[in-house]
Amino acid sequence: MLHIVTDGAADMPHEWQEAYHIHVVPINIQFGEKTYLQYRDLDNEGFYRLVEESGKIPKTSQPSPYQFQEMYERIARPGDTILSIHVTSKLSGTFESAIAAARELAGKIHVIPFDSACGSAGLGFMCRQARLLERAGKSVEEILQALEEARRKVRIVLTLDRLDYARMSGRVSALQASLASLLHVKPIVELKDGILEISEKVRARGASLQRVLEIASRGLESARVHIAAVHARDEKSAHFLLQEAKKFFQNAQDTLITDLSIAVTANLGPGTAGIVVYPAE
Repeated sequence: MLHIVTDGAADMPHEWQEAYHIHVVPINIQFGEKTYLQYRDLDNEGFYRLVEESGKIPKTSQPSPYQFQEMYERIARPGDTILSIHVTSKLSGTFESAIAAARELAGKIHVIPFDSACGSAGLGFMCRQARLLERAGKSVEEILQALEEARRKVRIVLTLDRLDYARMSGRVSALQASLASLLHVKPIVELKDGILEISEKVRARGASLQRVLEIASRGLESARVHIAAVHARDEKSAHFLLQEAKKFFQNAQDTLITDLSIAVTANLGPGTAGIVVYPAE
């Protein structure tokens, strides 16, 4: 039997977990002396409330090898195979935790850790693709080959609406954040080689959303792709992006809107919105 496991950096509609039998190991969220498990103890709105009340950004950390081992042993029986698909290893130690847990269970449960080289809805789409291929009768080797091809083509483009979260989390200095806010700068962030990097700075919100669409669709206007509009507490912008995306992508297959995970919004903040493009070949 093939089990699919991912982590809390994966963004997807809640019903996908049941429909495609996807198991999620939550990230850890440290607020002072208290540790919360993402979505189990603290949802997105609860997270924002704690930040607003305390004026501080919590620390987030990847699941431990023990957390992965506990999940693997709970869902699988000896002889089963687990495909454990995780957020880019260049931004998180989650993949290494999965590898360590897989080593502990060697000989009992066959665990295959896979580095998605992405996150957010790209990771969600990848988990769904793995299950759909398994249901279509594909072998694990064929599934892995398809995922390797997909991760080379995933495209994630985001824009930030505010910089206080980035400042509080230490991603930018207080001076840079203050100056950028005064100038109404809206950074554009792109996934490049497994890392999110600021590629441009746009002056206005409307222009930044338009730029997200232009960058995300560049060279893919006629390609068969799945599209996700992702957002942090800004569903209005996500709806705008998804509606406009239909003008940029001529062969969009599935389109959806989903929240950004706490792992992302802890660094980028509410108002972050963007497009995730996933190959549908």
